[in-house]
Amino acid sequence: MDTSLLNADPLPWLLEDDTPAVRHRALRDLLDRPEDDPEVKRALVAAMKSDPIAAILDAQQPEGWWVKPAAGYGPKYSSTVWQIIFLDQLGADGSDRRVRKGCEYVLSHAQTKTGGFGASGSLDEGRPPPPSYAIHCLNGNLLRGWLDDERVKASIDWQARSITGEGFQFYASGTSGPGFCCAANEKQPCAWGAVKALGALARIPARRRTGAVKRAIEEGCAFLLSRDPAVADYPWPSYATKPNGSWFKFGFPSGYVTDVLQNLEVLCELGYAKDPRLGPAIEMMLSKQDANGCWKNEYAYNRKTSVDFEKQGAPSKWVTLRACRVLKAVTG
Repeated sequence: MDTSLLNADPLPWLLEDDTPAVRHRALRDLLDRPEDDPEVKRALVAAMKSDPIAAILDAQQPEGWWVKPAAGYGPKYSSTVWQIIFLDQLGADGSDRRVRKGCEYVLSHAQTKTGGFGASGSLDEGRPPPPSYAIHCLNGNLLRGWLDDERVKASIDWQARSITGEGFQFYASGTSGPGFCCAANEKQPCAWGAVKALGALARIPARRRTGAVKRAIEEGCAFLLSRDPAVADYPWPSYATKPNGSWFKFGFPSGYVTDVLQNLEVLCELGYAKDPRLGPAIEMMLSKQDANGCWKNEYAYNRKTSVDFEKQGAPSKWVTLRACRVLKAVTG
């Protein structure tokens, strides 16, 4: 990673042993260490035994759910789907029995018959969420790995076709049209949903992307780049007078909302790191670093999650790691 644009090199801080989950991801993402590297393996073992990963897994019920059974969208951000989302963001070991059980529970209870994951807090374990509850942001947050599982394939297909509109049925109460339109945004395209959805599709290796997935990525990137990501003046509800302020608060973990940094992460992952249209957003990102080359957690979800990950407003290893990933892509 080229550190010439940083005020100081944060890598030694990110590699400290007292935060093994960050160390694990820094070794993998910034230093390109393979998963079977001895240091990487030790860091992952330590991360699984340390908070916040350990605290999240300790709160899991034997059946695989958190807080209450069934679809698991509510309550935010302590219920089942959010724990799976956060475990992924923390880099938890996907082969761990408890993690796999949680993933299996979500696939068995939160997926609609059309393939998308539904934002439902219902306690009815015997009935999946209705198709109208499937939304881009939740599906994008959850769609990780297990690419050979038929249920995941259905979710990928839903995600792609709900973007392009190819042979897809939409619902006024949920995803109401192609191009990331959503009822929560008065049926206008939702950039938060676009960032989450494209983040999911980016995780699919290029060789395994179907034609629908490729078209969805192309359309999605065109939408995100149709505005200056630093301004984030994507369509907003009629009751608002400017873009949601959450766009400009870099945070961790990432739940329902998104930020300019996540928009950069996704676009970089999809091959746009050198695109000049990202210039203002990259400048914004760099302007937020402190004298030590670190970033603060401006949106930490404190007292909303089952365990606090970091202190609100304090220098953040996780946000710094996120920014360094973008910097590596931009300067690499």
